[in-house]
Amino acid sequence: MVAVIGSLVAFVVALLVGGLAIFVSARFIVDVEDYSYAIVTAILGAIAWALTSWIPLLGPILALIAWVWVINWRYPGGWGTAATIGFIAWIAALAMLFVLNVVFRLGVGAFGVPGA
Repeated sequence: MVAVIGSLVAFVVALLVGGLAIFVSARFIVDVEDYSYAIVTAILGAIAWALTSWIPLLGPILALIAWVWVINWRYPGGWGTAATIGFIAWIAALAMLFVLNVVFRLGVGAFGVPGA
C-alpha cells in the first residue's frame, strides 16, 4: 500500500512540475494564464507521446510531432509558436527538476514534458 501511495504522490508531483513548465512557457509566449489548462495539456501531451513513441524507427520523431500538435491544438498561434512553447517548457522543466532533484534530492520527473 505504501508503494502505491508513493507512486501516486510521485505522479502528482511530476504532473504538477510538467504542468507548471507548460504554464510558464505559455504565459511567456502567448500570455495565457491558466494553470489547470496547462495541466490538462501536459496529460494530453503525455498520452499523445505514449501512443506514438513505441513505433519502430520513427516513433520518437512522431511522438515529438504529436506532443507539439497537442500544444498547437490547445494554445493560440501556429506550429512555430507551439514548438517554441514546447522548447521553453522543456527548459523550464529541466530547471525545476534540477532544483527538486539536485538541491532537494526528491528524485521526481516532469510528466507531460518529454525528455525532462
